[in-house]
Amino acid sequence: MQQRINSVQDLGVLVRATRKKAGVRIDDLAASAGLSKQFVNDLELGKETVQLGKVLQALADLGIYLSADVPMSTLETITDSRMQIDRTNDRRRKRSASDPATASSKGTK
Repeated sequence: MQQRINSVQDLGVLVRATRKKAGVRIDDLAASAGLSKQFVNDLELGKETVQLGKVLQALADLGIYLSADVPMSTLETITDSRMQIDRTNDRRRKRSASDPATASSKGTK
């Protein structure tokens, strides 16, 4: 079943309802998803500043996966955009690895 999400609060309600229906305690969800109990609580309460990566962890642990309904014209450029982003990230990693100042600040020198 699809459920439209228009706000962080909508997502929080969905998370709480799914968790409760599955009989999972909030601290058990937090532990199994590698998150703090406070984070899961903030997510369920619809806190606007929750981190997306952590939200996705909690959702996956509950068996919830997000998708986006995008215009067909966007679908045609997703592969190109992904390749451009991958190339940019590769250049940044190479630059970071070859820069002694960056490497020493990360303790990798």
